[in-house]
Amino acid sequence: MGLFNIFSREKKERLDQGLEKTKSNIFTRISKAVAGKSTVDDEVLDSLEEILVTSDVGVATTLRIIERIQKRATKDKYLGTSELNKLLKEEIVALLQENNLQDFTEFSVPGDKKPYVILVVGVNGVGKTTTIGKLAYQFKKSGKSVLIGAADTFRAAAVEQITIWADRVGFPIINQGMGADPASVAFDTVKSAIARDMEVVIIDTAGRLHNKINLMNELSKIRKVIQKLIPDAPHEVLLILDASTGQNAFEQAKQFTAATEVNALALTKLDGTAKGGVVIGISDQFKIPVKYIGVGEGLEDLQVFNRVEFVDSLFN
Repeated sequence: MGLFNIFSREKKERLDQGLEKTKSNIFTRISKAVAGKSTVDDEVLDSLEEILVTSDVGVATTLRIIERIQKRATKDKYLGTSELNKLLKEEIVALLQENNLQDFTEFSVPGDKKPYVILVVGVNGVGKTTTIGKLAYQFKKSGKSVLIGAADTFRAAAVEQITIWADRVGFPIINQGMGADPASVAFDTVKSAIARDMEVVIIDTAGRLHNKINLMNELSKIRKVIQKLIPDAPHEVLLILDASTGQNAFEQAKQFTAATEVNALALTKLDGTAKGGVVIGISDQFKIPVKYIGVGEGLEDLQVFNRVEFVDSLFN
């Protein structure tokens, strides 16, 4: 089955559809850039650079991609513009694979971490609660027991939303209501998970402005109380980013990775934007694995990120 042996046909179709706006934007502009051109020359490369930067791939990553393509073009002086999409796909995949980040193929957790504790962070409005609901659904679907901690107690809406997801998907939740101490909620969640022999714990956190010191202190406090129960927890700090915000997603990633130990990323709302190139740039620049991507509103539209499949959908 080649490239698609880790993706079902249905999931691949969802990925293709979810990236359609970005793909259409890039393809249309590349077609205009190479119109009347037979070879990849400096003018084509300049246009390609502009296309990638304005598709939110990011300047640093774009320059690395252009440099790689330029070397290929110099090596083969008759490199045709008809080969440009294939070349882009090959060089971007190679670039991302050089970062030696783990590729994920399924919704799973290490068997030696029980419960496996995931702390979810991110600013308001990025799809944090929705991602938690879909993630819990996928874990439950794969046979894992899941417990959610509603530690975003700053907003009443956040507690209500995660409770709605709990009812919809059918997973238990620890909820102390708005205004409760987030660290207390996190502690009780992990304590309950241990008592119930649960396999996965997902803790929601407040999404106030990411550059405020009180939020970062709050995350530090949550981490400390969790470690009283499980010394090496949280095992995963998952940062949720909204792909449709483009360069703002880069800025949020910088702020959060500087303030807390983020070790996994999820990018949401790819289906509603032409800025899907941000996934490539963030994956390349931060050296933190992009673990999940959101390509639609359905429960099945949170997907495990795979670099080869993503780039294939974008440039095929």
